[in-house]
Amino acid sequence: MQKIIGVTELQRNFRAVFDEVTNENMPYVLTRGSRPEAAIIPYTEFTQFLAWKEQEIVAEFDRAMQRLVERNADYSDDEIAADVEEAITEVRKASSA
Repeated sequence: MQKIIGVTELQRNFRAVFDEVTNENMPYVLTRGSRPEAAIIPYTEFTQFLAWKEQEIVAEFDRAMQRLVERNADYSDDEIAADVEEAITEVRKASSA
């Protein structure tokens, strides 16, 4: 469950809203006009959200790495190393010009 509050009302009742969020774990959706713009949530929920986002980023990275492994399966480590060295040489030439 959550509550919805306009920013003007939040300014008038900040202390009560803050206490409700921290003491009762009540999230608030902040609106400007009638549009939801932000949220106030307990800190524990915020840290949990950050952990979920980090897991999501790591999972996306893992999927990208798996795609690279699959696309490069036909190339040997020596071929890949040679391509990397060639790219480094080209970048160094371009940056010194």
